[in-house]
Amino acid sequence: MSNMVWKRNEVESPCIQICVVHPTERICTGCYRTIDEISRWSKMDSSERADIMADLQSRKPLLAKRRGGRAGRLNKA
Repeated sequence: MSNMVWKRNEVESPCIQICVVHPTERICTGCYRTIDEISRWSKMDSSERADIMADLQSRKPLLAKRRGGRAGRLNKA
């Protein structure tokens, strides 16, 4: 019976331990969740987690990679 605690049917976290928040989109570049979603994850029910999980891949294109770094920004001026 004690094994049932460890085998609950819950939506797993999408965290991949690359926790960097994009400066303009304000979503994690590792899992694509917002800061609010990350902080509330443990308190959410399974349906809310599943809804967020279904939406994550659509957020990926929002994170366009910057090219050129500081030198690239200076050359644009």
